[in-house]
Amino acid sequence: MLIVVAGLVVAVGALVQGTVGFGLALVAAPLLAILDPALVPVPLLMITAVHALLTLRREYGDTDWRGVGWALLGRLPGIGLGVLAVSTFPPRLFVAAVGLTVLVCAALSVVRWRPRPTVPALLVAGLVSGAGGTASSIGGPPVALLYQGDTGPRVRSTLAAYFTAGTLLSIAALALGGQVDGADVLAGGLLVVPMLAGFALSGPARPLLDRGWTRPAVVALAAAGAVALLVQAAVG
Repeated sequence: MLIVVAGLVVAVGALVQGTVGFGLALVAAPLLAILDPALVPVPLLMITAVHALLTLRREYGDTDWRGVGWALLGRLPGIGLGVLAVSTFPPRLFVAAVGLTVLVCAALSVVRWRPRPTVPALLVAGLVSGAGGTASSIGGPPVALLYQGDTGPRVRSTLAAYFTAGTLLSIAALALGGQVDGADVLAGGLLVVPMLAGFALSGPARPLLDRGWTRPAVVALAAAGAVALLVQAAVG
């Protein structure tokens, strides 16, 4: 029964990410952690990597590879910062700081601010994304906000390329640290099936979002991610 519920959660998350460009971890991580803590982070990272690869294959031609490179460059020290902060400071304070930063950016986007994926912005977003993702598994919103003014395919493919590299780096780091075992691989394999179902459903859903709804969806989902981080910090 547990795997069925977990599968439904993953399918919904995969549908959201396949349509908007991010959201699988945002939807699935908190609920999977409640159902069975063993389902995060490794199994979730595995299916996120597969989802990102599928999205990248589907919309490869729209990827902003230059932006991906700069964001990943910022992500590397961000991962180290996240590890350092979590090991040095109370985790909930750090998670709350990341959540508050993203929420402020989302709020400014609703008013007047229109961030663009410039090199400095990508480096900062990658830094915050790496730190937030390391501390809480939710790292998509900072980078996604920079692409809110772009087309749906551009947002999805660029984030997919970023997530592919980011999740594979995380899995490799966890494996080197002895944190990946056979049970993780089995759980990830079982969750691939509902993830594929959600991804398939996102195909016909994409045109609906691409009719002028990409930016509102990105900002709303980023704000939801920030709220999730703040709640996590409050109850953490």
